[in-house]
Amino acid sequence: MAIRSTRGGMAVALLAAIALVLAACKPAPPPPPSKDAFYQQSTSLAGTTPGQVLRSRPATFTLDPLTRSAKAGVRSWQVVYRSTSATGAPMAVSGTVLVPDAPWAGGGDRPVVSWGVGTRGLGDDCAPSWTMTQGTDYEGIFIADALDRGLAVVVSDYQGLGTPGPHTYMVGQSQGRAALDAVRAAQQLSGAGLSTSAPVGIAGYSQGGSSAAWAAQLAATYAPELNVRGVVAGGVPADLGATAEFLDGTAFTAFALMAALGLDGAYADLDLDAYLNERGEQLKANASDVCIVSVDGFATFLDTAFSSIDDYVTTNPIGTPTWQTRLGQQRLGGTVPTMPVYQYHAQLDEVVPLAPAEALRDTWCAAGVQLTWSQVPLTEHLSGMAAGIPGGIDWLEDRLAGQPAGTTC
Repeated sequence: MAIRSTRGGMAVALLAAIALVLAACKPAPPPPPSKDAFYQQSTSLAGTTPGQVLRSRPATFTLDPLTRSAKAGVRSWQVVYRSTSATGAPMAVSGTVLVPDAPWAGGGDRPVVSWGVGTRGLGDDCAPSWTMTQGTDYEGIFIADALDRGLAVVVSDYQGLGTPGPHTYMVGQSQGRAALDAVRAAQQLSGAGLSTSAPVGIAGYSQGGSSAAWAAQLAATYAPELNVRGVVAGGVPADLGATAEFLDGTAFTAFALMAALGLDGAYADLDLDAYLNERGEQLKANASDVCIVSVDGFATFLDTAFSSIDDYVTTNPIGTPTWQTRLGQQRLGGTVPTMPVYQYHAQLDEVVPLAPAEALRDTWCAAGVQLTWSQVPLTEHLSGMAAGIPGGIDWLEDRLAGQPAGTTC
């Protein structure tokens, strides 16, 4: 028995040694963005142009959070590129470029889709260019479907996710420009093999739906050289003022509070700090690095659930002229997209109100936009995403292949 025990112990020790060797041979994952010089190093933006690649490196796109094994047949890069803030200042933004080996069956150059991600949080480590390397990105499966169709996909981290500075959550012009400049960056990235004349699509849901809709409005003037064939915008918060009022006092008050922090990060004249009470100051300090899919993120949502914006301020700034002006600048509908649009919304959406999205649809239809509207029946916000995205990508694939769009206007 002693001999067997010794042999058993030796076997366990040998297996442990083998495991250690294998672990040592496996390259360690890169640090998260908050601790990674690739994201955090400052770069002079003097003389740069929108979409210019400032730096890039190979990366891994994975759907596997356990082994982080790369999705087969996909080349991936992390990039930092130049974009333009809501106030017109140059800024560095991080993102991901994904190019599949699968051929594009639609004829002509491989299309590029700028994928606008939904809410991640406010911290650098929420950046999708990081979570997609960890297999923990909740939109990874939808992005993988687009890649399987032979579409190249670019994903912007938006301003302040990954790169230094506050994340300007729900600031439309910043997000829309970042989405367009991500395409420019992908088209000039060495090794990606993407044509500058390739068909371009833009898609997103929730925060990403806002980004896609803003990109649709900005494309003709901000990036007129891009061959944008269609835009898919789902769950669009078309009017931030109405959305804040809709969310106030509900289980999802946190989204309205995050938007207030995002606006304040974009516009110095809002001076949110001047309005915060002690509870608001604590929330701002805690939320600055929170990701919604995390223990801290869930705790923040629980702590703010069914509270009111008034609970965090001495005076509610939303009614002030300065805040009203900035909120008005985030309202969609003032510019007419020049490409076909597919807009969809969950019928029972409890996070992004349906009525402002319908108003945006009516405004664009009246202005002559070639728009297809889809109301996803018997779905709330999250199930509306899962049920609505596939049909939107089917529609977009047809536009990228050159098929004409209809309209429901």
